[in-house]
Amino acid sequence: MFDDPNLVSSAGLVPMVALAESAGLRTLAQQHLSVPTDKGANAGLKVASLVAGMVAGADSIDDMALLRHGGMGRVFTRAYAPSTLGSFLRAFTFGHVRQLDAVASRFLTRLGKQTPLLGSSPLADTEHVLVDVDDTIVEVHGYTKQGAGFGYTGVRGLNALLATATTAGSAPVVVAQRLRKGSCGSPRGAKRLVTDALKTTRALSRARPLVRADSAFYGRGLVLAAVRAGADVSVTVRLDPKVKATIAAIPDEAWQAIEYPDAVFDETTDRWISRAEVAEIDFTAFSAQKKADQVPGRLVVRRIPDLNATPGQGTLFEVWRFHAFFTTTDPAVLDTVAADKTHRGHAVIEQIHADLKNSALAHLPSGKFAANAAWLVLAVIAFNLARAAAVITGPTLAKATTATIRRKLITVPARVASSARRITLHLPNAWPWENAWTRLFDHGCGPPAPTTT
Repeated sequence: MFDDPNLVSSAGLVPMVALAESAGLRTLAQQHLSVPTDKGANAGLKVASLVAGMVAGADSIDDMALLRHGGMGRVFTRAYAPSTLGSFLRAFTFGHVRQLDAVASRFLTRLGKQTPLLGSSPLADTEHVLVDVDDTIVEVHGYTKQGAGFGYTGVRGLNALLATATTAGSAPVVVAQRLRKGSCGSPRGAKRLVTDALKTTRALSRARPLVRADSAFYGRGLVLAAVRAGADVSVTVRLDPKVKATIAAIPDEAWQAIEYPDAVFDETTDRWISRAEVAEIDFTAFSAQKKADQVPGRLVVRRIPDLNATPGQGTLFEVWRFHAFFTTTDPAVLDTVAADKTHRGHAVIEQIHADLKNSALAHLPSGKFAANAAWLVLAVIAFNLARAAAVITGPTLAKATTATIRRKLITVPARVASSARRITLHLPNAWPWENAWTRLFDHGCGPPAPTTT
């Protein structure tokens, strides 16, 4: 029987909301959001409610009702109804979404001051903080979705452009986001997004940023924005006639084998025996443009034999498939092999796309474009909050997905009891992740650290 008023299904929201509160989420939203009319009243509390619902697993506006069951009213005050939160989102305009972007950036910066999101130890002078840029199509249904269209995947949806930051010892966090209409090209708005992403990244780490992207973003907008902001770039290039001619000019002795699938390391010669080889050559991007828009760097090329698909039928000479990218990194910091291996790590952003789509971004719940754009920003805030909480608990969950973090730390059932005006949460006995949950709780809800004079 559903008759116990003292049970809660997501006790992990207590330390999560405390962490968000200590990083100033509610205060930032209250200060920077100016949504008009009564729909925008108490913006800070409404933003905090939406983020808390997403952390607990909500992927639609109706799911926000999970904040209003059992003993939740005794643990949290003034949890808004889903209809109120939906009206709040539908009152957004593009300008309000940009205000929420600023809230997300400042909130992430404050989280970074509480916990080492990009690694516990300072990076060496030769290391980079990696900023990855890519877009993904979020599928939508129905004919009332503003901005929905068929993009490069052939799926009807809206286009979400994301930028993530990561280092070798950390999991990615999202440093910038933008929702666009479904039929837009990938590089649209990338220049502004990269500028915003680098500003936030510099607040999180002092290491030199390296912006990585695929060939859809190879253009003056993204590359010049990154270089002029003091970052390096590593961007895949399209094999146009100029690039093909440059690859053909690489001497045969410049190619060297690399570690790749099916490669074997020969200890006698101290080298890899591999079908994949890399080489580099000096290259100036956008050389047909005016001098101020030209970017000198290196063209790093990986080649793989293009094997004939017909069994038993050989070829008269070797035919190669080429993959080239343009980079401005210092060869003394990243040589040819290291630059190629680092560039291949750009695929990590696909894990973030999958993580978000398995969480709050499973749906874009409103028919209004601005409301869905705000929903994307809130989903990113919830993602970064969950990542910060996982880092606080220790290395075991530091790189876990949001679903894993939610299962182990958030959706923990508890019974609410009170005595002498003190509320106590009774959690399950022998919970496998009790120590991690306790560390998170102590960080946000424990006594303050002692001060020394």
